[in-house]
Amino acid sequence: NHKRGSNTRGPQLSSVCPAVGQDNCHKTQQSLLSSSSGYSNYRGVLNWCVVMLVLSNARLFLENLLKYGVLVDPVQVVSLFLKDPYSWPAACLVIVSNVFIVVALYTERQLSKGSFSERVGFLVHFVNLAVMLTFPPAVVLVLPSVTPVGGAFALGIYTILFLKLYSYKDVNLWCRELSTVKARKLVRSVCYPGNLTIRDMYYFVFAPTLCYELNFPRSPEIRMSFLLRRLFEMVRKHLMSESLNYNDRPDMDLSRMTERLLRLAVPNHLLWLMFFYWFFHSSMNFTAELLRFGDRQFYKDWWNSESVTYFWQNWNIPVHKWCLRHFYKPLLRKGFSKIASQSAVFFLSAFFHEYLVSVPLRMFRLWAFTGMMAQLPLAWFVGRFLRGNYGNAAVWISIIIGQPFAVLMYVHDYYVMHHKQEDV
Repeated sequence: NHKRGSNTRGPQLSSVCPAVGQDNCHKTQQSLLSSSSGYSNYRGVLNWCVVMLVLSNARLFLENLLKYGVLVDPVQVVSLFLKDPYSWPAACLVIVSNVFIVVALYTERQLSKGSFSERVGFLVHFVNLAVMLTFPPAVVLVLPSVTPVGGAFALGIYTILFLKLYSYKDVNLWCRELSTVKARKLVRSVCYPGNLTIRDMYYFVFAPTLCYELNFPRSPEIRMSFLLRRLFEMVRKHLMSESLNYNDRPDMDLSRMTERLLRLAVPNHLLWLMFFYWFFHSSMNFTAELLRFGDRQFYKDWWNSESVTYFWQNWNIPVHKWCLRHFYKPLLRKGFSKIASQSAVFFLSAFFHEYLVSVPLRMFRLWAFTGMMAQLPLAWFVGRFLRGNYGNAAVWISIIIGQPFAVLMYVHDYYVMHHKQEDV
């Protein structure tokens, strides 16, 4: 009877629920926004953020445009420069930078022919690079007509050229030392000294990289649609940043500095994010596409950083590659420890941060230098005591709060230096 009962239940159940065992509509799975789901395609969310930023700032942009009009006319700027170029000292500084490029190329050509000894070549390169770091600040500090924006732009160009020419010097030295493995790896289609040409030099100068190679990876063609998209993004981000300008006068009451810091944190952070996208994605991809430069890894997933060290290694790949190749590893080969080498890298970065801020502003407060050097104990603390999401939150807090704090200090000191007597 038991067997007969169990045999009759099966067909009765399938007749009532014919879908059982054939087309199940449920299975064990996670919600997409859960970390355990493994889902990673958030492109729609990113586009939503961009749309919200555009819409939230469209009113401010239109209001400024209707109230002030177009403040910068490119045609008028070019005509004024051609009429009186000496009234634009920052632009003249950028043009003069070609002298240092030609000196570096000439020195390498003489070294390749044996006209210069390695010692003489090193001395010429040393003087050339030293003048590159000292001549522009001297001009900025001496000439009152150089504006802070113009000075920062000129010093930024010279800093990039300094790092590029240092790499150019190192790689050509490796190529002369034919016994090294690195020199053999560098020789592919173009061999040393066939690379020592004006065309090769200026391709490297304009290429979106700081590390020189004899043969850069090249893309097969220029994609016009990709080029136009990047150009549109560059213009769009510039217009959005104009609408977020923070023009509030700094309060002299130090008791309200915390309030000012919190008010400045959000717009400053949005400007920093827009600058990152504009420069590291839109502008550098635009330049790379124009030059058919194949290596487009200008950044990695720094937003997922669970440590301060990971952030600094991944948010600016060109600088990270240069520091690793031309500064960190050479220090290790000379016998320095990893801690000492990492500290030296942060010290170098702190120097250039202060160099690019204090000289154009013509005041030396060491806020940028101190902020960069403070990354060392912060990196140790986050790496030792915080993990996972807590570490990532700590990195984001340091970005959102740390940068506005340094900006507020410079704004406050600049205001005190230039406008305190006017208010009195």
